[in-house]
Amino acid sequence: MATLILVRHGRSTANTAGLLAGWTPGVTLDERGAAQAVALPGRLAGLPLAAVVSSPLERCRQTLEPLLAARPGLELHIDDRIGECHYGDWSGRKLSELADEPLMKVVQQHPSAAAFPGGESMRAMQARAVDAVRDWNARVAADHGEDAVYLMCSHGDIIKSLVADALGMHLDLFQRLHVDPCSVTAIRYTPTRPFLLRLGDTGDFASLAPRESNADKAVEEGGNAVVGGGAGAG
Repeated sequence: MATLILVRHGRSTANTAGLLAGWTPGVTLDERGAAQAVALPGRLAGLPLAAVVSSPLERCRQTLEPLLAARPGLELHIDDRIGECHYGDWSGRKLSELADEPLMKVVQQHPSAAAFPGGESMRAMQARAVDAVRDWNARVAADHGEDAVYLMCSHGDIIKSLVADALGMHLDLFQRLHVDPCSVTAIRYTPTRPFLLRLGDTGDFASLAPRESNADKAVEEGGNAVVGGGAGAG
């Protein structure tokens, strides 16, 4: 079966503002995110891509623009099922404020039971994303062969949920995973099991160094994951 390259969108204006974007309109790449997008074609150079699939949200489509420009024959497909989690009433709110919501403890410790008011459950988010990958695996393999490689550009919680599925990891453990903006995660699917080949690879080890000031740092030091994925290094 196919090999899937998962790219999280570049750093966005919501990431740097500490907002949980969700499907809030008007969220775009910031200056660093745009630079990350420009660097993406070089990082993927030499990797044949049979197809490119994107979340419908602007920050994902912006991330892919330089890649598509560098590969003019490559068609972009949009799939709503890999769009960000529908956070409902939480969308557009500051993560620092949401930390005090009783539901946040459930999101952090028991996400399979978490359902966002006016939005969707995290179980439903994972199910639709996994369905999308299964469908695209079959489509790409049928059209391009079992060894084909294709790319999806999506969001932090979506990618983490797909990695959890590939590892046979319960959704309640997926907050232990982390994917930075514009990071690359790779999963090779076979008839019997998936293999995780890369996780959150940015090629930049600066994100591993101690952070003097970062909104994500305070969250992680409290033992919590950054809902939505965080802003990454710098």
